[in-house]
Amino acid sequence: MALPAPPPARVFAELLPAQAPAPVPAQAGRGDPPTPCGREVHVSGSAELSAGPDRARVSLRLGSRKAAAGAARSSVARRLEYIAQSARQRGVPEENMTVTEDFSRVENTYQMEAEVCIIFSDFGKMQNVCNLLIEKLGTSVTISPPHFYHTPEAIDTLRRQVCVAAVGNTRRKAQEVCRLFGQTLGKPLLIREEETKEWGGHIDSHLSNSPDSLTLQERIQNATAYASCRVFAVFEIKGKENRRTKLL
Repeated sequence: MALPAPPPARVFAELLPAQAPAPVPAQAGRGDPPTPCGREVHVSGSAELSAGPDRARVSLRLGSRKAAAGAARSSVARRLEYIAQSARQRGVPEENMTVTEDFSRVENTYQMEAEVCIIFSDFGKMQNVCNLLIEKLGTSVTISPPHFYHTPEAIDTLRRQVCVAAVGNTRRKAQEVCRLFGQTLGKPLLIREEETKEWGGHIDSHLSNSPDSLTLQERIQNATAYASCRVFAVFEIKGKENRRTKLL
């Protein structure tokens, strides 16, 4: 979904001479004169950031049908242990692996089926684990394409970062406006978040709408989240820009 073109930035500066300040007592006359009141620059600014997914879920399915119940269970159990051991050896925490099992009788045989869901935060480790299991277990295990998503913490971080970036862009714009008129930017008097937008990406979900034909990079791109933010700010104008500071 393409982001619509942002509206033109609005810049309003009040540079009219302010009312004369109250006289300064003789004993407090040292230092710079007081800042005149009512001199402000009003600026709006925006920012847009993106964040790739920080988690991937991989599902592995395996099963066995035997005449004896114990044989069916044992066949699946050996492969489950190998999968878990391979993941642990490559740094996957135990709590990131979930195993579900289903045991049933089909005609005159016993059928054991299992599914292992592994959550990865390191996509390099994910590829290593999947490649190893495909090599060692072959067709006895079915590995689904990885499902990429964002944790709520990652989305919250993106929202904070884009807001801070918009405020930073707004302040730099105000500085440039003041410098254009030979003024010095003062402290912020008002900062207001006017609009935020989010699109693309998705949070944790067991369902993935991505076709199986997509490459790994295409899946990551489809799961990338975008956010934009526009803020309005009012800054104080302190007065004439110091010539020495300008030269520096």
